[in-house]
Amino acid sequence: MAKTTTPRAPRAKAAANSPASADHNRPRPETPTDFKASKEELLEFYRQMVLIRRFEEKAGQLYGLGLIGGFCHLYIGQEAVAVGIQSALVPGKDSVITGYRDHGHMLAYGIDPNVIMAELTGRGAGISRGKGGSMHMFSVEHKFFGGHGIVGAQVSLGAGLGFAHKYNGDGGVCVAYFGDGAANQGQVYESFNMAELWKLPIIFVIENNQYAMGTSVNRSSAEDQLYRRGESFRIPGLQVNGMDVLAVRGATEEALKWVQGGNGPILLEMKTYRYRGHSMSDPAKYRSREEVQAMREKSDPIEGAKTYLAAMGVGEDELKKIDQDIRKTVSEAADFAESSPEPELAELYTDVLVEQY
Repeated sequence: MAKTTTPRAPRAKAAANSPASADHNRPRPETPTDFKASKEELLEFYRQMVLIRRFEEKAGQLYGLGLIGGFCHLYIGQEAVAVGIQSALVPGKDSVITGYRDHGHMLAYGIDPNVIMAELTGRGAGISRGKGGSMHMFSVEHKFFGGHGIVGAQVSLGAGLGFAHKYNGDGGVCVAYFGDGAANQGQVYESFNMAELWKLPIIFVIENNQYAMGTSVNRSSAEDQLYRRGESFRIPGLQVNGMDVLAVRGATEEALKWVQGGNGPILLEMKTYRYRGHSMSDPAKYRSREEVQAMREKSDPIEGAKTYLAAMGVGEDELKKIDQDIRKTVSEAADFAESSPEPELAELYTDVLVEQY
């Protein structure tokens, strides 16, 4: 007797009519285009990126000399992310919070290099009075809320900042940075859920520098296209070339339009790369020197900005002058830090509580 098969039920058709399938029709932000910078704007982006690069190089030197203690995480290679994003924000209105690789973000927000370097060296003139060090810098005046050493903790705090902006009706937006390693933290997804439920004005930024502390994102994340991580919470995501300051700025413009339009949060995955180890104590043996050199030669954010500036008619002499001026600024910041006194012993007991009790 011939065997017969029963046709399957038309499940695909049922699925097509399910509520979940309608998600594909949800509004989404526009596909970003590179920011059309004027020569003056691009020169400022270049200046800020060079400032971060030279500052971090000097910090690395001071760490090697024993003048910076504890942990020190350098931002070399990732400069286009902080500069591209924060150039679109309004200091004093929009808030920024990040993890422990925070020096570059502070510089991009216009904070004095002297007080940042003094903080790195544990001096009383530091922005956190020498008690925060590399990982715990803070400036209420600039709405820069750290500098956090607990992996992913800043994401939940960033959701709180976004809630404060909405509650106060101040028109501000929070930018919460975290890395590809922190993208696997549970608190990140709890924050995503609340941020979307309450339509908070927050831009979640994953600085995907490929290696977290030392494990490739491909080996540590089942879904390594991190811009998709918000989809189950109905948070749209964009993947951006984080080594190109104009691409970063262009994506930030679209993200701001989305958030300021009352649509709730958005997720930006910045594909970037750090040239140094995770911290100064990391020999970075999990990748080859050839890989790092190839990134420097093909994708360096500062060299990319130079190429754009050359096309605008900016000569090498003008760029050299910028570099010289910045080297002087950084050298003066290091001198200021080294000559500043350490905190008074009584400072151990201050800034413990918000008020006196």
